[in-house]
Amino acid sequence: MPIPHRIAKQMIQRRLVGLEGGARIKELRSILTELPDYKNGPYADLRKWVNGQIEESRVRKNATHRDSLAVRREGVAQIALVGPPNAGKSSLLQALSSIQIKTGDYAFTTTRPVPAVTYIHDCRVQLVEIPGLIAGAAEDRGGGKALLGVLRGADAIVLCHAATMPLSELATIRAELEVAAIEKRTLIAVTKLDEADESRVEEIARAAGLPAIGVSVLDDDSLDRLRAQLWELTGLIRVWLRGEAQALPPGATVVDAARAVHHELAASCTGARVTGPSAKFDGQRVGRDHALADDDVVEILG
Repeated sequence: MPIPHRIAKQMIQRRLVGLEGGARIKELRSILTELPDYKNGPYADLRKWVNGQIEESRVRKNATHRDSLAVRREGVAQIALVGPPNAGKSSLLQALSSIQIKTGDYAFTTTRPVPAVTYIHDCRVQLVEIPGLIAGAAEDRGGGKALLGVLRGADAIVLCHAATMPLSELATIRAELEVAAIEKRTLIAVTKLDEADESRVEEIARAAGLPAIGVSVLDDDSLDRLRAQLWELTGLIRVWLRGEAQALPPGATVVDAARAVHHELAASCTGARVTGPSAKFDGQRVGRDHALADDDVVEILG
């Protein structure tokens, strides 16, 4: 019996990370051969989506995008840092990843997307700082269309809003995302909290109707709390395979974990020994379809 179609789609999206042009089309065609050939239902819709991705990839391959800003994906997920100019995005990216970038107390210090990798729960997560968006970005003010194009490829968004900024700045950014029809899992990072009272975080969260977390690059504890929230934002679980962390979508099974290592291991997998939250006892022997949980230790059995 095939896995739930939502999980199947998440796994397909992971397989496409970093692939463009001919390589992406080849992988999509390979995926089609693996999908059940149902004529109706969710899997039929999934096949239609994959075919649509093939056609879209052909168009992108044959077109020249002079205003595009490609960001090569790395790690298990890509999270975009978005906000108005001077919202503390560069300082936050530097503090989370130790990348050395130009920062300053003036607008538009960053002019192109800046990617960096941080480790969260032993997994590589890519953060991408998007240059400051302004009103009219969806109509290409300030090169906004290309920047929003980068956002469309991200898995989630962190809206960076300095604690001392008026809420209208946040409303402007959210309005541009709405016009551009960009909907992602979203968290507000209230930056520069060392310059304001902590009550500001709750005030911003309540006004925006979104979860918010306060952070200061001068406070390591607040950065650690943000990292934990970033992991939640990815929507992934972490399991341990052969002593290494492996990120998987929620609901992933033993055979999915085996496939993440190698497709031949998935083919020969008969089950696993599992220690952790999904097991009834340490070293429980489970079948291929056993659903794993965050922080499970998995030994694949052939």
